[in-house]
Amino acid sequence: MERWVGRVALVTGASVGIGAAITRALVKHGMKVVGCARNVQQIESIRDELKAEKGQLIPIKCDLTKEEEILAMFKQIQKDLGGVDVCINNAGLSHCAPLLSGSTADWKNMLDVNVLGLCICTREAFQQMQKNKVDDGHIILINSMSGHRVIPNAAGHFYSATKFAVSGILEGIRNELQELNSHIRVTSVSPGLVATEFQQRMHKSPEIGKKICSHFKCLEAEDLADAVIYALSAPAHVQVHDILMRPTEQKS
Repeated sequence: MERWVGRVALVTGASVGIGAAITRALVKHGMKVVGCARNVQQIESIRDELKAEKGQLIPIKCDLTKEEEILAMFKQIQKDLGGVDVCINNAGLSHCAPLLSGSTADWKNMLDVNVLGLCICTREAFQQMQKNKVDDGHIILINSMSGHRVIPNAAGHFYSATKFAVSGILEGIRNELQELNSHIRVTSVSPGLVATEFQQRMHKSPEIGKKICSHFKCLEAEDLADAVIYALSAPAHVQVHDILMRPTEQKS
């Protein structure tokens, strides 16, 4: 990770869970990390916690469902920090919205964050890297095992569809980078069940969320941060394309 010291990473959805864990890890490795989320106060708390570390955390308030806020964030990153070197598309969410009975508003929200927000951030990050002649940048997509298989649970089927889209987007990005003879790398990290607030938010119930995560030892947010560090640490000629990781006891 030495070559990333002092360089700039963007982490979306940095306020809690996997995003917060990735943010902490990158700051500890000496990176300047722009952490964005709608709840910027939580990121500010993480910044205060990390003041003694090698790197720096810069909180920015950004709603990924609003393109104008994303564009303004990238403009600020260019102005204040000289542009991004690493873009980590971590923000994602799920609603209980089955394909045959779900709410259109819930479907749209998942598409806006999980697919369109990810694509807009990726596009803007790449174009900023290209403008700044950064040819060793890295784009990371936090995907899901739900982007590789569909389980018989209607509550998560539309979410799974958005993550299958991310799997397709990953390969599309790789192909487009190859066509441009770019050395910017792209990696997807697809976890199974992770012990975060994700399940609680999806079911709008702390009790249900905790119950889902109580059947076996789930992945921890730090496990995902370790996977991101692994991908970033690979030699320049190695692209870690897709990391699939499950809890040892998870069957699906």
